[in-house]
Order: sequence, then structure tokens, then C-alpha cells
Amino acid sequence: MRFSQLSLILAAGSTIVPYVSAWGVVGHEVVATVAQMHLHPSVMPILCDILNYKGDCHLAPVATWADKVRGLPQYRWTAPLHYIGATDDYPSKTCAFPGEKGWEGRRNINVLSAIRNTTSVLEDYMDLRKAGLTTESDDDAAQVALKFLIHFVGDMHMPLHLTGRDKGGNGIKVSFDSRVTNLHSLWDGLLIAKRLRTIPSNYTRSLPLPAVENHLRGTIYDPYIRRVIWEGIMGKYEDEIDSWLTCPAQPSVQPLQAHWEQWLSWTFGSRIGSWIMGSRLTGGGLNTDDETLCPYHWATPIHALNCQIVFPKALDEPPYSRVSFSGTDDHACNSSDKALEVHWTSKPRKNPYLELDTPEYAGTIENAWIVEKLMSQGGVRLAAILNWLFADVGDSTISNRTFITL
Repeated sequence: MRFSQLSLILAAGSTIVPYVSAWGVVGHEVVATVAQMHLHPSVMPILCDILNYKGDCHLAPVATWADKVRGLPQYRWTAPLHYIGATDDYPSKTCAFPGEKGWEGRRNINVLSAIRNTTSVLEDYMDLRKAGLTTESDDDAAQVALKFLIHFVGDMHMPLHLTGRDKGGNGIKVSFDSRVTNLHSLWDGLLIAKRLRTIPSNYTRSLPLPAVENHLRGTIYDPYIRRVIWEGIMGKYEDEIDSWLTCPAQPSVQPLQAHWEQWLSWTFGSRIGSWIMGSRLTGGGLNTDDETLCPYHWATPIHALNCQIVFPKALDEPPYSRVSFSGTDDHACNSSDKALEVHWTSKPRKNPYLELDTPEYAGTIENAWIVEKLMSQGGVRLAAILNWLFADVGDSTISNRTFITL
């Protein structure tokens, strides 16, 4: 089974037209908006009900909720769920995912397991909902799981959330446009911010696609989304979309529950406990993948970008190997709108760090549309998961579904 291109067509209903993040705020919201454009018509009302929306309902405003609450006492335990790292991984010198020594941290406490497990929570919730058996506690747990799922899928499509080296690049100082930043913040927001400053003016006007425009919110990055849709998803990526949703055949999945998971279930409730720990047998030793949902399989080529482009070899060579590494305990996304504003309004200064606003680095990323492709993949895959969980298509043969409504 897999999310199929046939299902993309079905979403259009009676109006079929051509096919049309972890990131900082803009990245996550772009991923969520692209996903919303690809939802089956029956899905959005259910999501809005779970999210308890009043008035206009959009996924983008909740896409960064998980970053906003991770510092609160009741959510500090979720911090490791935003990323994953392999013990042997040290791009660009070594690219291991996971390698012989396996994964860092506790088993199943990572972004890929979190995607699998929040999906399982919502799958269980929908079984109860269809049977009319949900309680207020179930509704609350589903809302939290949905917000986390929207965010974690975005995180998975940001390469630096897939490596533990220097806390996902947070501990590596670099220069961008002669301004000091760190590698994580560069990918989290600055590359996108630079793109926003150079969007062709024609994208400031509405596209002749109501199914696109109806999901925009009048934000500063609406022109960017229009370009990603028009030139990316409806253009250069059109023939790739089906492959983005494919999962390889997997051995049968059997449930397991360790004593630690049992304790979490008793402490947080069975559904919360299950998605904290997970209970699958496949996916790079992570127990995440099956033939329908395969975060490890999807993440593997994204992780490879860390060796291919994200970590320049020059970082580990003199003189930058002596000055670039600051050390940090933070693996978080730090690219708030305020931080980006401070970066671009600060005065360029000569500094000792590797300059990455160059044709060889930023220019290659821009010309290859690497960031735009990652966000497009994130949006399409998030829609696939949400449609699989919530779509009512009245056809039991469509078990894996991502629907394009454009």
C-alpha cells in the first residue's frame, strides 16, 4: 500500500485541474499551507473541529505551536522529539543514518518516532470518534497530537533536524551577508528570508487558481507560496510527487510495549504514553516505517543533504575549524521573525567566520530550489498523512490517500 497519485486526483471532486515548516515560522507555515491545499474536502472540517477553531480555520497558525510550548514545564520533555541524530554522523566527514553505533538518545524519543506515534494517536482517536465514544480527555489529546504532527513533519524536512552534529548546526558560527549567525539559523530562516526579498513581482498578484488563493492568509510570504506552487508543485515537481509518497514494502508490524512505555501510559494516559514511546518494528531500527507511513525512508535522502551541501567541507579546515565552533546545549529552532529582522537590519561587519552568502553555497541552494523542494515535500506528505487519517471517500480500496485540490 502507498499514498497514490490516483488519490491526488480524487481530492479534486468535481473540479479537477492540473497539479499544482524544521524551519522557522515561515518554513513551518509554508509546509502547513501547502498541506492544506492538498487536503480532501472532507478533512479540513474535522481538523478545524479537533483544533477547536472559531472563525476562519487555517493550519498555518498552529504549525509553530510545538516550538512555542517546548520551554514550558509541562512540555519540556518534548524537546528531543524535534530532531534525531546518529552517533556515527558527522557531516561532511561522515554521513551515517544511523551507522554501526545506532542513534543518539533514548529509543523512540526523536522526530521520526514522534511522527509515527502522533499518527497512531490520531488513528485511535478517529476509531473512537466514529463509534461515538470520545471523551473530553480524548479530544484534548487529539488536539495536542495534531499540533505536534503538523510541526514534526515540518521538522523532518529540515536537514539539520536529522543530525546531532553540533546540536544540528546551532553550535557552528558562520557568516551570511557579512553578518554573524549559526548554521541552523541560516537554514531555519535566513535562506527563506533572502528568497522572500527577491520574489518576482508577478507573484504579488493572485494566481488564477481559487483553490490556491482560498488557502492564503494575506501574509508577507503569500507570493513565495504562489511561486512554490506554480513553478514547483505544478511545474518542476509535477512528475515527482507520486515518488514522494511511496514507501517500500515492509515486514509485518507487531506491537511491543516495554515497562517504560507502560509507566508513561499510566502517567499520561494510554494514547499519550504510546506516542511518546512508539511500538513498531521497522524503519532504520527505529520501528517507524510500514508500507503506508515511512518517515525514516522519507528522511534518509533529506539527511544526505547534510553531507552534500549543508555542511561545507571548509568548516572543518583551517582557518574556520579553529573559530567556528561555539558549543551549545540548544537543538532548537531559533529563527523568529524578530531574529531575522535583527539579522538583516544589523550592519555588515568583517568577521572570522566562513561566508556562506556566496554563489557556491547560497547560490547553489537557490538555483537547485533545495529549500522549496523540501517544503513542498513536507506539505504533500503532511497532507497524505492527514488524508489517510481523516478523509471520507466512501471507498475502502483507497487506503493511502493524499489529495490535491488544486
